[in-house]
This record gives sequence, C-alpha cells and structure tokens, in this order.
Amino acid sequence: MNNSDVVFIDFCQTFLPAWKKHLISFGIKQRYKLSRLSVSEVMTIVIAFHQSGYRDFKTYYIHFVCRYLTNEFPELVTRGCLSLCKMS
Repeated sequence: MNNSDVVFIDFCQTFLPAWKKHLISFGIKQRYKLSRLSVSEVMTIVIAFHQSGYRDFKTYYIHFVCRYLTNEFPELVTRGCLSLCKMS
C-alpha cells in the first residue's frame, strides 16, 4: 500500500460517516446497495482516469483497468456488466 492509498482510506473514513449523517439530517433517501469495490478503490480508479489521457471513462475502464489492474482490484465489475449498466 502506497501513500496515496493511505490518504484515500483516511479521507473515506472521515468523509463517509459525515456525508451519511448529512443525508439523513436533510431527509434525502439513499439506496445502500453493497458495492464490490470500496470507495477508496473507486476514487483511485477515477483519479487515475483523469491522469491517464483517455478521453472517456468506458474506454479507459475496458482497455486499461480491466486489462492491467485486475491484480490490484480483484473485485472489478466485468465488461459485460459495465455494458448492461450503460444500457439501463
């Protein structure tokens, strides 16, 4: 685990409880569906996308993340599932 991973994990541990408390206090109803990836893993992928030079996220995800980062993120959503999510 490198320093940026620790920063993301610390941020998520601080931010998420405060955010959930804010949503509850304003009466905003949210789905709490369990995710296969943690918030810090999603943030890492999104930040890497912005630094990558790819023009759209789907291309980045299919051609880079699914191909080269499966060891780092073993619970990645597959390409087929990604296509279904886009269609709905």
